[in-house]
Parts: sequence; C-alpha cells; structure tokens
Amino acid sequence: MENKVFDRIEKKYLITKEQKRNMLKVVKKNMKEDVYFKSEVFNLYFDTDNYDLIIQSIDQPIFKEKLRARSYGGYDRVFLEIKTKIREKDANPGYKRRVMITISDFDELVNKKATMLELASRSIETKNDLQIAKEVDYLIENFDLKPKLLVMYHRESYQGENKLRITFDEKLKYRDNNLSFNKAKGDKIYFKDKRDIIMEVKAHGVLPLWLVSTMSENKIYPQQFSKVGKIFEKIRKEKHV
Repeated sequence: MENKVFDRIEKKYLITKEQKRNMLKVVKKNMKEDVYFKSEVFNLYFDTDNYDLIIQSIDQPIFKEKLRARSYGGYDRVFLEIKTKIREKDANPGYKRRVMITISDFDELVNKKATMLELASRSIETKNDLQIAKEVDYLIENFDLKPKLLVMYHRESYQGENKLRITFDEKLKYRDNNLSFNKAKGDKIYFKDKRDIIMEVKAHGVLPLWLVSTMSENKIYPQQFSKVGKIFEKIRKEKHV
C-alpha cells in the first residue's frame, strides 16, 4: 500500500550541470535509481484570486500550507496534495498528505461538478483517503481556491538507505493560463543562468557523511527555493515592468 502521509526534512540546492555530474559519480555508488527514475512532473497550484497562499509562503511564516494537484506525463492519475511546512531553526520539516483520482475526475472537481470527497469515495483505498479528501474540500471551499499556476519540470530520482531520497529537477517551466495537464504552447522557461538544476535532498534524519562531504567538496550549499514562489515573483515583476 502506498504511503499517503509523509513526514521528512527537505533541503534544496541550486546547482550547475557540472556540479550535478560530480554529485552523480558519488550518488550512483551509494544509492539506486528510484522506481520512477525519470519523469515529467506537472504541478498545478491552487490559490485565491489574490494569490494569498503563495504570497504567505514567500513571507516565510512559521507555518504554511499549500494545495496542489500533481500529475506525471503519460500517467492518467492526479494526486491532490496538501503540503504543510513548519519553520524551525535548523530545518523545515514538511508534512504531505495526498489522495489520488483520475484526470477526468479532477476535471469534475475544478468545474465544481463533484466534491473531492465524492470523487475519493469512487476508488477508496483506506479511510485515510476520505479524511484527506475532506481536508481538500475544506481548503477549496473555505478559501475559495482555484487552479492558478502550472509548474513543470523533468525529474531524476534516487533512493538510498533510511528513506534518503535525492532528486534533480531540470527544464523548469510554467504557465498561468491554459491550466490543463496537457502539453500546450505558451510555456515559459524560468532559469536564465548556469545554476539551472534544483537538487533536493529528503531525509528522515541526519544526512550521511558521504553526501555531506561531496556537497562540501563541490561548494553546494542549501538555500530557500520555492518553485511556485520564485515563479510567482517573476510573473509579478514582469507584469509591473
């Protein structure tokens, strides 16, 4: 049974292609390719008409929450995910709860033809699915959330011991119109410089020494980088130029 609730530490790093090559030399010796090793990821973020959730996230509050729909290229499923983060001194532990429906069911949700609870009830796996579905419905109804921004990228994933996971996200693009999971014209490229790869390390404890040493040798340091937050800031800046 697939986990529906995740609890982990997440750290992000902006790296160059050369740094990625150096990392992979060591990563491949200590980790293995994930089940879904390479994928094209589509994240559709829900927000208010004023983008209140994204703006709140950019302000780095102690507690923040976001709702997104995630789909993968060539896969007829959508994961509705509630992501929660709590800002702490040395880490930002994240909690993710998600429930899965079909793309056609998702269309019913965004067109208000069915609630998330009704859709989840069609293919329920656990009682937990129904609880998460209720939470999705509450967020949509209470904050009047709608699909507002689509973020796309190519992901390469590795997994190791103690639930260690490392991903490399490249070709970051976005759209703020034509918000479907289908490929379409009008995608905009985010990065314009050499550090155009987002490496993310997800762990349930202390990072292994080989990983810390390799990142130190390659001058790779953690930094705050929210894909949707950075893209929103870029869109806002372009519209006010």
